[in-house]
Amino acid sequence: MLGLMQDQPLLISGLIDFADKHHGDGEVVSRRVEGDIHRYTWSDVARRSRQVANALDGMKLGFSDRVATLAWNGYRHLELYFGVSGSGRVLHTINPRLHPEQIAWIANHAEDQVLCFDMTFLPIVQAIHSKCATVKHWVAMCDADKLPADTGIPNLISYEAWMGSQSTSYQWPVFDENTASSMCYTSGTTGNPKAALYSHRSTTLHAYAAALPDVMCISARDAILPVVPMFHVNAWGIPYSAALTGAKLVFPGPGMDGKSVYEMIENEGVTYAAGVPTVWQMLLTYMKPNGLKFSTLKRTVIGGSACPPAMIDAFRDDFGVDVLHAWGMTEISPLGTVCTLKNKHLTLSKDEQMKLLLKQGRAIYGVDMKIVNDAGDEQPHDGKAYGDLLVRGPWVVANYYKGEGNPLVKDKDGQNWFPTGDVATIDADGFMQITDRSKDVIKSGGEWISSIDIENIAVAHPAVAMAACIGVPHPKWDERPIVAVVKKPDAQVSREELLAFYEGKTAKWQIPDDVVFVDAIPIGATGKMLKTKLREQLKDYKLPSA
Repeated sequence: MLGLMQDQPLLISGLIDFADKHHGDGEVVSRRVEGDIHRYTWSDVARRSRQVANALDGMKLGFSDRVATLAWNGYRHLELYFGVSGSGRVLHTINPRLHPEQIAWIANHAEDQVLCFDMTFLPIVQAIHSKCATVKHWVAMCDADKLPADTGIPNLISYEAWMGSQSTSYQWPVFDENTASSMCYTSGTTGNPKAALYSHRSTTLHAYAAALPDVMCISARDAILPVVPMFHVNAWGIPYSAALTGAKLVFPGPGMDGKSVYEMIENEGVTYAAGVPTVWQMLLTYMKPNGLKFSTLKRTVIGGSACPPAMIDAFRDDFGVDVLHAWGMTEISPLGTVCTLKNKHLTLSKDEQMKLLLKQGRAIYGVDMKIVNDAGDEQPHDGKAYGDLLVRGPWVVANYYKGEGNPLVKDKDGQNWFPTGDVATIDADGFMQITDRSKDVIKSGGEWISSIDIENIAVAHPAVAMAACIGVPHPKWDERPIVAVVKKPDAQVSREELLAFYEGKTAKWQIPDDVVFVDAIPIGATGKMLKTKLREQLKDYKLPSA
């Protein structure tokens, strides 16, 4: 017997319609590429999203045709989020930090029909437009009078000229909620990147889950600054959750430096911000010497890579901001876990709470996870046993676009799981902690050493700006850890001082064998450290003890 409920598909158009009807006067504020501040409302977003949909119809785009973006976080990009997907096409956000040749490869692989870009990225488009075989329309996201006269790009039009004259009336089509809504390519550190193809259903469910109190706790009372780029897994789904709740959105545009981010937070009364650790390090580095404080910011979610304990301490103790440690991946839309305490943890000491807050957190509803050993046997949730982390859920990929590489594994019960490539522990309360990437874990004398733990201790030293731990060959122990360190400007610390700093903070056999001071650590397009490149740079390094 079936339930007697109305059958209405979960579609992205429903999110923007809801924001329009129930939070129409809610603000969306953007720092534009031009440098000024743009303000309008959720009703304006809805109106202009309908104009985008009409403009796409005018181009005769087919159902599920791909529309690409090379754009910062801003109001026009937000309109494409809803106008493209809502009209039945697929929004394809491309990371502009990739190499131009890789961007062209991705556009061709996705078979993009339209590419909309911020004027910041005009040089990239000029370099790749002749190589993008499927792109028929190029749209510069600017006013008509800001379009350069001679760009060399055939039939280039401005965004405002393209959609500005369109009707504001549009009937959103109704279709299967499992229809593709958007796509995002993995960072592709090895080989060509693969695309996760999200659906309307998965995106809407993810937006619901992200807004829950134990996740991002997003509400109509929040002013949210997503510093995480809209081209990075759809800004962790925040634009969709903001529409669902009617929260104020504040977009930083290209201004990602500490000063610009701080000014946006203060000027717009931001209560909640999201980004990767490198961004927050820039913010803290700007604030501390200038004696600045936050007047409205209450919490920040930090993901993309492990958040150093020193950063959590600085936010909490120096600025009164709660840090929500989070973990996710492109393949899981991206949220998998967020670290929030349970009621029974509220009476714990500050140090005991910190031990929990350093973990990546508890699975959010919709995500199931487990850890297994090399034989595929599930490991206990005791906070000690570690294993390969597997996940499944309604916003976890079942396959990659064009079926390139089956991402799933079957467990001993015949159930499909996505192998994350992370090594983790899970405790009795469900708190998961990433101990390493499976490809980065250091195996010394048959024991595993967490490179993340080594890095966290290093960056807790006041002279260290950044640290990356890798394993190097050793004739007796197979591998031993070394730590590559970038010193803060004008700071001084010796190899011996830094190695002594580890004493008492970790087991003696886990202390790195050496410190290598470097000018910079390679960073990928999504802000993560590229240890593959670091290993390549240090390929001739020999351990003193070896």
